[in-house]
Parts: sequence; structure tokens; C-alpha cells
Amino acid sequence: PKTDIVFLKVHKSASSTVMNILFRFGETHNLTFAFPQGGGFQLYYPHHFLARFVQGFSPLSPQRFNILCHHMRFLQPEVQKVVPSSAVYFSILRNPVQLMESSFVYYKGASAFSRVRSLQEFLSQPWRYYDPASGDRHYARNLMTFDFGFNPDGDVSPERVQLMLKAIEASFDFLLISEYFDESMVLLKEMLCWDLDSVVSFPLNIRDSSTKSPLPDSVVEKLKAWNRLDWEIYTHFNRTFWERIDRDIGRERMRREVRALRRRQAELARACLQGTGSVAPKDIKDSSLRPLQHGGARILGYNLKQGLAQELERTCRRLVTPELQYSSLLYKKQFPPPAP
Repeated sequence: PKTDIVFLKVHKSASSTVMNILFRFGETHNLTFAFPQGGGFQLYYPHHFLARFVQGFSPLSPQRFNILCHHMRFLQPEVQKVVPSSAVYFSILRNPVQLMESSFVYYKGASAFSRVRSLQEFLSQPWRYYDPASGDRHYARNLMTFDFGFNPDGDVSPERVQLMLKAIEASFDFLLISEYFDESMVLLKEMLCWDLDSVVSFPLNIRDSSTKSPLPDSVVEKLKAWNRLDWEIYTHFNRTFWERIDRDIGRERMRREVRALRRRQAELARACLQGTGSVAPKDIKDSSLRPLQHGGARILGYNLKQGLAQELERTCRRLVTPELQYSSLLYKKQFPPPAP
């Protein structure tokens, strides 16, 4: 199994669920994480990543970390200073239409969104609300482009787009697609030589569907145009995703693997969870399993069954521990506080 990994955690793209998979794998195999200085949760995002943002990094010592997966704005020469040269680089993408709808609800406080009532209103005159000079502009336009390190207000000519796609292909071994999450996990397992249980997950950091509403076609077209660079990245890598599956796995085997993954997840859900799945924040009984609530979204969580056997309890708890709590726990393990 590959143990040196760089995951570019793209915002609002099922990346918290992938991060949980990496946290569990790293913890099980006693791997080291490139944590933000002081145990924060982002690597000085939205600044471009620098090696010195990582706790325990020193240019004088050649120490490398196994897994880099916290939010960052990608800058490969700096990333290469903190991970082994053998590291596998991957990320996950989401359809920019749904991505921006999610971003609008989640980052409602961002300067571009704070004065509008709806996404439709924003899209009717985006330049009235969007300021390319504001420090949080990226939440409102081409968020994936930004996370990959490029300019979200950049030129959309075919030549520039090609350069950007080539640069991403040169840096990343593969990109997953959040709309095909189970297929993505099978591909991940394949690329990293992991076993099935390593890529099993329950969806984390997902919001209650009461805040979601279907978008009219006219809005969808405006969203694509406004997020043109993201749309180019997404359509290109959605295509290469399926090309890779056809080449490396084949559709028939993919279907079998997806079935096996879903069976295993259903089995674990039955063993671990009270009720049928995720619940509203107010209904989460164990406060240590309550996810951070943000913006206008209601982020769901889980309740574990009572009286589980110790080993199963541990497995179940790890599967449903929200990102911030899990990150803190692993940070304390890797950098134990000095004894009083």
C-alpha cells in the first residue's frame, strides 16, 4: 500500500469524507501528517502553500511527512519540501454548478454574497457584487481553479485553459469526481493498493437537504459561464476519469467493486449507527461528534449505537468523527503536549 500522499482538499467537493479516509488510514498505519502550525485546520489558506506553514518543518532537517491533506492553495515546489518524492498526488472535483450553489449557502458571509438574497440575484449582475480585489473573492468564482493555485479571474482563452489543464496533469496522478464518489473510492483503492475497508466511509460535512433547491436552466448556464475555468477543469477531468477506469479497471469490474463497497458500507451502517443514517445537529447526542455549523448550511452528523464492543466502537467512532475533532486528536497524538 502507498503511504505517502498529497490530497488537495478542494472546497465543497466531498473532500471532508476523503479526509476522514486519509485520517483513518494514517492513524491505523502510524503515519505522520503535515499539520498546520499550532494545530490549526488550514495551511494559511487562502495564501499559496509554503512549507513553513507546516508544524515541525525545518529547512535544515530533511524530515518529510507521509500525508498532506489539510486545506491549502496548491503550490507544488513548496509541497515537495514537506513530502517524500515518491508521494502520490490526487484531488477531487465537483460539478461547478452544484459547487457554487453549495458555496453560496456555506459562505453566505463572503463579501460577494453578503448583500444578495439569492444566487439568482448575484448572477443577474455578478460584477456589481464581486470584487476581484477582495480577499475572499475565491468563494464566489472558480473556487477549484483557485485551490489548484491559479487565478480565478484568469483569461479563458483556449490556449490558457490548455496550459492550466496541462499543469494540473503534470502535478497530479489522478483526480476523483465527487458525483461518482463510490467509483472514485474504487479508483483510489486501486491507485494506492489499499484494501476495501480503507476506503469505506459515511458522508461527512453534508448539509440538510432543506436548504437545497433545484436551479432553473437559465441559472445553470449563467453559473457555467461565470465559473468557466472551473467548468473546463471539471469537464476535462470527468472525461479522463472514465478513460482511466476503462483502461485500468473496466466497467464490469468497476460495477462489481462498487457493489462490494456499498454492501460493506451498509453493513457498517447497520452495525454502527442508530436509526437509518445522518441526523440534524440538534439531534446528535454525543457533543464530540457534532460537526461545525457554518454559514446558512445545517451540517448533519451521526449517532452511534450504545454498548458496542470496544474494537467495533473504535472503528465506528472514527468513521463518524467530524474533521476538526479528528484533526485535533491526531495532532495531539503526533505532537503530545509537554507533561506538566
